[in-house]
Amino acid sequence: MRMPKISQAKEMEFWPMLMLLVAASIPGGDAVWLNLPPAGPKCVSEEIHTNIVVLGSYAVVYENDKHYSTATISVEVTSPYGNTLHREENVTAGEFGFTSSETGNHMACFWLEDVKKESGASVILNWRTGIAAKDWHAVAKKEKIEGVELELTKLEAAVEAIHENILYLKDREAEMREVSERTNARVAWLSMLSVGVCIAASALQVLYLKSFFHEKKLL
Repeated sequence: MRMPKISQAKEMEFWPMLMLLVAASIPGGDAVWLNLPPAGPKCVSEEIHTNIVVLGSYAVVYENDKHYSTATISVEVTSPYGNTLHREENVTAGEFGFTSSETGNHMACFWLEDVKKESGASVILNWRTGIAAKDWHAVAKKEKIEGVELELTKLEAAVEAIHENILYLKDREAEMREVSERTNARVAWLSMLSVGVCIAASALQVLYLKSFFHEKKLL
């Protein structure tokens, strides 16, 4: 059976649609606007598993005129187990990058250093993970590829990322199922133990009452 041919116009529409579908299926990088309170930190977090490249950049802006200001902040990025991955004090902008070695919520916290400012400050955070953090310009220059070949390379990386995420979710599902089965088994044994204790207590109570009635010559 012969496959139907795709016309040139439809082929030009096919690749962008496929790229959008794949890109929508994977986590990318988005800019987050954080309004910092006068006192205390403001944090954002993302669940990341191991061996994932994370890149981030941040900058301070005024809430009034939305222009970059001289307000200073402190920044701390921590791993799920509390290890400090990035920390800066009295800065207006900065960048950080790391490869995750722990699975869980990675957190970035920001707080104002000068709380006496009348105009509040905000932070723009650009957080990129996985293939969104990859330097495709450097890849294209190194591999000497461009155009459709570069887009196909991006699609291949996206498919690999989706496959890794599926395997990760499959492992998490297996772990949760194992924990659920162990919990159900323990609950069943606890229920049986509780029934056994109730039966033993009832038997002892009957024997005690029977002995008591014999002593009182009521039987």
